[in-house]
Formats: sequence, structure tokens, C-alpha cells
Amino acid sequence: MIADSVILEPDDVRILRSLQIDPRIGFATVATVLGLSELTVARRYRRMRRAGAIRVIGVVDPGALGQSRWMVRLRCRPGSVTAMAEALSQRDDISWVALTAAGSEITCAVRSRSQEQRDDLLGRRLPRATAVLDLQASVMLRQFVGGRGHYWAALAGTLTPEQESALGSGDRPFTERPVVRNQPSQLSAHDEKLLAALAADGRASLVHLAAAADLTPGRASRRLHALLSDGVVHIDVETAPMALGYRARANLWMRVHPARIKTVGRAMAQMPEVGFAAALSGPNNLHAVVHCRDLDELFEFSSDRVGTLPGVETMEVSPVLRQIKQAGTRVDGDLLIDPPSGRSH
Repeated sequence: MIADSVILEPDDVRILRSLQIDPRIGFATVATVLGLSELTVARRYRRMRRAGAIRVIGVVDPGALGQSRWMVRLRCRPGSVTAMAEALSQRDDISWVALTAAGSEITCAVRSRSQEQRDDLLGRRLPRATAVLDLQASVMLRQFVGGRGHYWAALAGTLTPEQESALGSGDRPFTERPVVRNQPSQLSAHDEKLLAALAADGRASLVHLAAAADLTPGRASRRLHALLSDGVVHIDVETAPMALGYRARANLWMRVHPARIKTVGRAMAQMPEVGFAAALSGPNNLHAVVHCRDLDELFEFSSDRVGTLPGVETMEVSPVLRQIKQAGTRVDGDLLIDPPSGRSH
């Protein structure tokens, strides 16, 4: 249970919304738009980060590098599920790990940077693990919402239209697109170092990024802009759901009529409760991660709003018992954990 002291106050949520619009925006600009002092904005942001309520990080899209993404469900032997989940969360190519089905199942998202890395995990290591009783792996075919879209709709109305316009262009943070690029981007050694620095802190200064990537600040700025524009990386504002009052998280595994998958996926992308939705291979061809304030709201949402969408044939609601990793960030007791080398900017 998240501590009451970490529950975000109204000004905290306004700052969070500002960062969603532009994750690297300067505190001085946020302060001017919100009518706060720059010191107050910086102090509140650092408090939220220290408390584990927020992290701003760079997340690499393996699809931009020509690699597919997979959702994996593991059923494990009794007594071994926690150790297996912790081991999976240590891997850089696994961005999401959760315990579901009353703690007997692990759900994880595989974002390998190379085919060899993915084949080693899915084709050799997991099938041979003695703790694994059953493995279901589905490739992602189309993503409808996710990444920077996380909590975007849920915080709509936090700021006035004039404030949002002053903070950024107002463009949607996520655009539906093919999961894997036909012409993958090529990364240099400097790019890899820059991406590693962003993974530790998405708000790292250009001076810090330049030093980490062995570049001048000017070249670091140009490479950062190019990587963001090409969709190789996005800056994600990751938030502990309970800090925003969302206490019931669940996976929805749906079977949708093939002719309706796009329609249902796009409808779910507009729902504030949906942080992620994607079409998958396999019998459950649409997967979503949803956040509700409590179990009753989850029931009403899944039955009245999702279950009534034309084309939805079956739906399994699998509440998350414990989140261990989300968007590449370790989670401990519903709090986001900075890596040991993490710095606050």
C-alpha cells in the first residue's frame, strides 16, 4: 500500500500533466504557466521522484530497430513464481513483469534489441526452466496506445486549454503505427551511450548527455532530436498508479472478431483507464492493461464499457497481484525504484 504522504497533491498532478505534454520542459516554463515559483516546481518534482511516485525515462522502441515485441504468460510451479519474476525483471530486454492469477502466473513484455537475444530467451531459456509449467508467447501485431500515452487521457482537464497550449503543441503523445519498421534505424556507439543515459534519467541535461555519449552538447542535441523524431526512443513519464488513486490494475485478454480488432483497439485507446492496448497473435488477439480506482470500478469498466463493444467475443480479466517492473522501471511496494546510478535532473 502506498503511503499517504506519497499521494499526489493538486499542484503535483498539474506538474505531472505538464511533464506529460513535454517531458523535458524546463521548470521555469512550467512555473510561469502554472503560476508557481521555479523553486516550488523543482522541489515538488524531486519530492515525487524521491518518493517513488514518478520517473522520467527514455524508452527505446525495438520496432524502430527492426525487432518484434512479445507478450509472454508463464505458469510456474508453486513456490517458484516470485523468484522467476525477480529474475526476469533483472533483464534489460524485459520491460514489464507482473504477478497475476493470485500469484501463480507471470505476465511479461519482451523487447529484445536483437533476434538472437529474443530467440535465446523464448526458444531456449524459458522453455528449459524447471520452474516453468506452461508458456504462451504472442507477438504484438499492432499497438493502439502505450508509451507516452500512459495516463494521458486520465489526466485530461487537469490544466486549462490555454495552459496546455502554452506548454506544448498539444499533439497526441502516441500515434498508432506498425510495430516493426520495414527500414530499421541504425545506431552508432555514441547513440547507444546517449540512450543509456536517457534510460537512467529522461530529463538529463544536454551537458550530461554529451559527456555520457562522448559528444559535444551541440551534437548531443542534434542526435537526441533525431532519435526522438525517428521514434527510436520516447521520453516516458512513468507514474506509480496508486499515487493517482488507481488501486486496481488488471490485464484484459480478449478474443475479438478479426474484422473488429482495429475498431475495438482504437475505441479502447480513447478510454482513460487504458494504459496499453495491442493486437496480438494467438487465440486472445487483443490485450489491454487497465487501471481503475477499485475492483468495483474495474467490474463496471470491463462489463459495461469493454464487454459491450461490438466484436468482443470473450474476455478474461486478470487482476495484477503485484507489479515488479513497468516500462523498464523496477517496482517495490507500488513505488518506482531508481537504478543505483540514477540521478535527478
